Amino acid sequence: MAAFTSVSLQYSSTSSLQSLVPSLEGTREPNSWGVRERSCKTTTGQRLHSQKIARGLTIQSAATKTAKTPAEEDWKIKRELLLQKRVRSVDAKEAFRLLKENNFVILDVRPEAEFKEAHPPDAINVQIYRLIKEWTAWDIARRAAFAFFGIFAGTEENPEFIQSVEAKLNKNAKIIVACSSGGTMKPTQNLPEGQQSRSLIAAYLLVLNGYTNVFHLEGGLYSWFKEDLPSVSEE
Repeated sequence: MAAFTSVSLQYSSTSSLQSLVPSLEGTREPNSWGVRERSCKTTTGQRLHSQKIARGLTIQSAATKTAKTPAEEDWKIKRELLLQKRVRSVDAKEAFRLLKENNFVILDVRPEAEFKEAHPPDAINVQIYRLIKEWTAWDIARRAAFAFFGIFAGTEENPEFIQSVEAKLNKNAKIIVACSSGGTMKPTQNLPEGQQSRSLIAAYLLVLNGYTNVFHLEGGLYSWFKEDLPSVSEE
C-alpha cells in the first residue's frame, strides 16, 4: 500500500508540471509515463500474481482503454474544424508552385530567430508562440515546469497572433501556413487523429477568425529546405 501511495503522489506532481507546458509540440507515447500492471494465472491453480513493469508513473489495466489527455481532446476539436473548413495540406513543391502561379503567400509561424536564419522569399513571419515574458508567480512556475523537462526557453501562445496577421494579410488572402515540422491531419495506425503542430494550430486560429483561403505546408519548412527550394536569410 505504501508503494502504491508513493506512485500516486509522483504521478500527481508530474501531471501538474505537464499542465504548465501546454505549448510543447507533439505528444508522448501513451505508456511513456506509465507503470503498467499485468496479471496472469499460474499453471497450478487460479492464484493470480502481479508483475509491475516500471515505465513511468501511471498504472494501466489491459482491460481499460487509455483515456485521451486534455491536449489530445483539444487537438481533435481543432482537427475537426480544419477538415470541416477544407483546409488543404500541400507538399513543398506544390506550395512553391502556388506561390509562383496563384499569388499565395507563406505565413511562417516559427519564432523570429528561426525565421531570420532562413525562410522562403517573401514569407511573412508572425510567431504563434513567444517566449514567456512576464515574471508573475504563475509565469515563474511555468518556467520551472519547462526546466523540469530540460527546456530553458519556455514559450506561451502569442495573444497578439491574429491581430498581427490581420495587420499584414486581409481575410481573403491566399495563405500557406508553415512551421518547422508541419504536422499532419492524416490518420495513421499510431496517430488516428494525425499529429498537431504549430502551423496546424495557426491554421485553426485563422479559419476560426474568418480567413477563407488557408492551406497548410505538410512536412513543414524542413521539407522546403530539404527540397532545396529558394530561401533567404536576414542574418
